Amino acid sequence: MLLGCTIWSAKKTTKQIARRMLIMAKKKYAVTVAGGGSTFTPGIALMLLEHMDRFPIRKIMFYDNDAERQEVVAKACEIYLKEHAPEIEFGYTTDPETAFTDIDFVLAHIRVGKYAMRELDEKIPLKYGVLGQETCGPGGIAYGMRSIGGVIEILDYMEQYSPNAWMLNYSNPAAIVAEATRRLRPDSKILNICDMPIDLEEKMADMCGLSSRKEMQVGYYGLNHFGWWHKIYDNNGNDLMPQIKEHMKANGFADALSDTNQHVDESWVHTFQKARDVYAVDPETIPNTYLKYYLFPDYVVETSDPDYTRANEVMDGREKFVFGECRRIVENGTSKGCAFEADAHATYIVDLACAIAENTQERFLLIVPNEGAVENFDRTAMVEIPCIVGCNGYEKICQGAIPQFQKGLMEQQVSVEKLTVEAWIEGSYQKLWQALTLSKTVPSARVAKLILDDLIEANKDFWPELR
Repeated sequence: MLLGCTIWSAKKTTKQIARRMLIMAKKKYAVTVAGGGSTFTPGIALMLLEHMDRFPIRKIMFYDNDAERQEVVAKACEIYLKEHAPEIEFGYTTDPETAFTDIDFVLAHIRVGKYAMRELDEKIPLKYGVLGQETCGPGGIAYGMRSIGGVIEILDYMEQYSPNAWMLNYSNPAAIVAEATRRLRPDSKILNICDMPIDLEEKMADMCGLSSRKEMQVGYYGLNHFGWWHKIYDNNGNDLMPQIKEHMKANGFADALSDTNQHVDESWVHTFQKARDVYAVDPETIPNTYLKYYLFPDYVVETSDPDYTRANEVMDGREKFVFGECRRIVENGTSKGCAFEADAHATYIVDLACAIAENTQERFLLIVPNEGAVENFDRTAMVEIPCIVGCNGYEKICQGAIPQFQKGLMEQQVSVEKLTVEAWIEGSYQKLWQALTLSKTVPSARVAKLILDDLIEANKDFWPELR
């Protein structure tokens, strides 16, 4: 028994040594996390450490314009890093030059206005009988108007201080932000990504008895938070769509599991269940869950509490937990017993960084200029499709022509996104009113104007002046 323990220990030590040697041999990278005060930041930091063997880190820097909020998170992460990876240089700052000098990657997940503004994004539309949601409908437009300037600012800092770096942007609402970067910074080294399809693909893999989404090859088209899977095969070329469709017909995504540690709150459970009804509208494809907000907006309003929205759920749940745990670590001076977990969904970010750094030529869903990848759709639209990623960026995988139903929905929604960006660039009240009027979630131009005027007042510290 004792001998067995000795052998096991020796094997473990040998593995650890081999991993260390591999890490030492590879080039090491410097990463700036833009949005250092985010509730997701500790999970991202842990995720980076877990994947040091394939993506070695020499420096992690946190950047945020809210020094007080960031400090709570950063001090806890600093203790964790000293105890688990003391060789990594760590810092946090509100100074752009310090944050963006000598880095290889920027991981951007900013929330301009924080959860206080998200709460208004959700509650103002509900006042007028329109759904309140973070990235969809009027709330998504309001959030987009705040996010554009913040993302462009960070992109400019990166290009000024580390012109060879790449920005991996998963700041919401990704569709509006991506359109803004296409218009305003078309030559910048930025990849716009979203984690929602990752969670859904993990659930579909579970439906098929697979251990990971990486055992599937998918065809997908749409806009961010507005798309459909039309092909899903396993790595041997077997068609998985019939099996997944049976699950969707019965329970949507509700009876499938994933290891992403995300989307587990009660509100998300209802969303995964509602995917059954969304699927029924077009049973030839598998829908993104966010289509619920566009195809069943009346249901969403009816089942919403105007006094307690998703923002309140997050503030009372994840935000309290994360900041409470950070303060506990700092008070104790140790991360021992830390309740943080690496965000499994964020391995997507490491995969993407590795694809660029190591030229792996892996497939990823990215938000990119269409330029014919979706054959019968606006060439200038920012579409979400599979791409092959390497050291020189991405190559789009063409998805062919899409059905009229999806095409019609996408044309309406992409117009909303383009008008929003034009409104921001031009400071145009008219175009933002048009964007809200055109949204499938808003019943009339009258209601659109009422919502817009309230949103302008709420966002006066964040939006450009509209004329």
